[in-house]
Amino acid sequence: MIHVTDDIVLQDWELAESFTRSTGPGGQNVNKVSTAVELRFEAARSPALTSAVKARLRRIAGRKWTTDGAVVLRVEDTRSQARNREIAADRLAEMVRAALVAPKRRVPTKPTLGSKRRRLEGKKARGEVKALRGRVPGDD
Repeated sequence: MIHVTDDIVLQDWELAESFTRSTGPGGQNVNKVSTAVELRFEAARSPALTSAVKARLRRIAGRKWTTDGAVVLRVEDTRSQARNREIAADRLAEMVRAALVAPKRRVPTKPTLGSKRRRLEGKKARGEVKALRGRVPGDD
């Protein structure tokens, strides 16, 4: 069970953990002990999240979102399995918290009169510079 906020709690049936051996250096420990954690959260079936939150979570998760609607996090940061489990739970909770925040709606604004004038003056100045280019008359 993972507490995301006071209101939202991810239940155990929504989560699945599997353990594998970590990659990289570490000597015999890497070859013997399954310390890497793969945390799977069934986000699409979760009753704790609204459809809007699920859509934002899907965008935030990116490649971690599977075709069947689950978020899969793999953590092999430390040599301790327990610590890797904590890190995975924290990362998942942080992802869900980020998905809970609805983005501010952008209000389109019109350009100011001053900015329009500056733009047109700049265009006119560039046009004058370009008009001065080319052959000089009477210089044959």
